[in-house]
Amino acid sequence: MTTNAQPPRPIVTPCVKVCAVDGASGYCLGCRRTLPEIAAWARLSDDERAAIMAALPERPDPMIALTAAAQAGR
Repeated sequence: MTTNAQPPRPIVTPCVKVCAVDGASGYCLGCRRTLPEIAAWARLSDDERAAIMAALPERPDPMIALTAAAQAGR
């Protein structure tokens, strides 16, 4: 018996495998998504994921604040 089952389509993601959320901003240091966005990612529609990805460049970079705080603490 043969089936023509297709493998699942990959989900587009901004994940860069740097998974740490900044407590002050709530954004992931790697992709700038929030924890609720990350948790729901696989269940979101393509349009919902696209809307979040379009908003990511406008979000503040949490690494800038962390770097500034580390330099101030020297």
